[in-house]
Amino acid sequence: MKFENVTIAKEANILYEGNITSRTLEFEDGSRKTLGIMLAGEYELTSIHEEVIDIQRGELDVLLPAQEWKKFVGPATINVPANSKFKLRVHSLVDYCASFIKY
Repeated sequence: MKFENVTIAKEANILYEGNITSRTLEFEDGSRKTLGIMLAGEYELTSIHEEVIDIQRGELDVLLPAQEWKKFVGPATINVPANSKFKLRVHSLVDYCASFIKY
C-alpha cells in the first residue's frame, strides 16, 4: 500500500517505554492513520474513535470488549469499537497501520 499527499508528524507517539511506537499521517481530507511497531509484551489501550488496525506482520492475541481472546497473525485486520479499552498480548514484533474512523 502506498500513501500520497500526506503530512507526517515528526514526533513519534511513544507508549509503554518505547515498546509501542508510531508516526501519525494526516491526509488532505483530514483523516488520520498511524504507522508503527509493537514489541513483545502485554498492553492495554483505549480507543476514542473506531479503529481498523491492519497487521502487516507479526503475531498477537487481542481481547476486545465483550469478546474472548483472539489470535491474529499478519497479514490480518482488527476492528476496534469506538470508546473502548482493549488488551494486547504481542508475541513477536508487529508492524501495523491503524486507521481512525470518525463519523
